[in-house]
Amino acid sequence: MTYYQFGLFIPRMLQVRDSIGLGNGYSFGNDFYPIWLAACELRARHSDVYSDRMTREIQTGIFGHPLEPGNKLNLPSDYRQYSYPAFTNLLFWPAAFLDFPRLRIILALLFPGLTALSTWMWVKALRWPTDGVWTAVFIILTISSYQLLEAFFALQPGVLVGFLLAAAALALRRGRLMLAGALCGLTLIKPQVTVLAVAYLLLWSFSRRTRARFWQGFLLVSGTLMLCSLLIWPGWVGEWLGVLFRYRSYARPPLVSLILGSTFLAYAATLITASMIAVSAIIIWKNRLANQDTIMFWFTLSFLLAITTVVLMPGQAMYDHFVLIPGILLLVKYRTQFRAKGRVQRILVLIGAITLFWPWFSSFALVTLRPLFQPATFYSVSVFALPIRNVASLPFAIVALLAWNWKDVPEISGRVQSTTPVVPMP
Repeated sequence: MTYYQFGLFIPRMLQVRDSIGLGNGYSFGNDFYPIWLAACELRARHSDVYSDRMTREIQTGIFGHPLEPGNKLNLPSDYRQYSYPAFTNLLFWPAAFLDFPRLRIILALLFPGLTALSTWMWVKALRWPTDGVWTAVFIILTISSYQLLEAFFALQPGVLVGFLLAAAALALRRGRLMLAGALCGLTLIKPQVTVLAVAYLLLWSFSRRTRARFWQGFLLVSGTLMLCSLLIWPGWVGEWLGVLFRYRSYARPPLVSLILGSTFLAYAATLITASMIAVSAIIIWKNRLANQDTIMFWFTLSFLLAITTVVLMPGQAMYDHFVLIPGILLLVKYRTQFRAKGRVQRILVLIGAITLFWPWFSSFALVTLRPLFQPATFYSVSVFALPIRNVASLPFAIVALLAWNWKDVPEISGRVQSTTPVVPMP
């Protein structure tokens, strides 16, 4: 999979970009380039990062020149406009002390390490007593997935959000609520990724006094970032919301709209999205009292993260699907309990497993059989895109499996608690 991504897919993509005159910029690291440029602006003169001038500079760095109306990709003139909250600049201002070519090499080494550490932290947070070999297997599969390989090449800041989210989960498990809240506050650099999870954790924290340190830590960090950014750029919130509104005009819609929009009635995707958000709200309310040591708490958190990938994230944001990791780990951890539910469960598991492992198996087959294909056939979309054809289906498979097994969670939780030895107090 790694060879397919870096040895075949990306070179082909760069060749296509070069053929249409968009190959003279920073393809490697293009997602982090706007943040680096904004950090340089902050260091230099505190200028408006949402301005048209800034957008043209970003486009020049990524494509080699600003995008003009009527370009070959028919992209709008504000494509790749800076879309992060202004306080992101405050967090990444040290990046301005390095030139971008050197910075992207450092980040290319750092991001896989952070992803490996994130996977390890999720294993620990879910209290899965695996040995070192299985933990290594999980890490290798994660960092060699198409989603993360794409994130590593683009230097997608979502990798940092994934690390912060995993660290917050481990802090919650260990009862360090202030730290967990502070880390969740930092994830707001990409609020669409963690909005449902953070909403649940905040309500969970408000529900009992003993959990107050979570919302206090969250408010301390998020409030400080907001206040400092407003002092530097007083009008940034309105500008940022305007950018997000325009972003919808050229970004792909969420997966549920992307997949259903061309097949069903125009309002079907909207209805399903509203229904899933309503279900999320009900789940958040019903499980607000769940203790962080229970399976229900982690099942709820994982389910909300999986729903986020389907209804809130842009359709092209496959690199943010790292939030599926806890859901996948939970399904694998309790696979023996879930597997006993009958034919429907087995079919769902089979579909989920095929969807999950298809990219690795198909890329291996494609690379192995490559000498048998003519170049024109090998690079045709029907053949060349086989390893990534079903990547968008994985979130739906995880959501379906978590939803189908939802009613068994209390029973599994009861069995786990009944088999846990009780240690008498001295």
